[in-house]
Amino acid sequence: MVGMKGKGSQKEARLERLKEEIASYIEDRPGCSAADIVAYLSNERKMRNHGLTARKIGYFIPRYMKNRIGFKLDTTTGKRTYHTMA
Repeated sequence: MVGMKGKGSQKEARLERLKEEIASYIEDRPGCSAADIVAYLSNERKMRNHGLTARKIGYFIPRYMKNRIGFKLDTTTGKRTYHTMA
């Protein structure tokens, strides 16, 4: 079996597209939850093949976008609400 020779350009492109889509959604609608982001990306942006869940978005944002997007904990519901950082 031959090893992978590519540099993962498709994987990087998907990662960058996901970052841009999340950032643009949060800029337009500050105070949204991870479930709102997933619903938008899956239904309106047709990113169904990415296997997105609210839990994955909750881990993705602090890992890849911690300098661009912050969150606050909504004490009434226990959910994180995301906003852009200045």
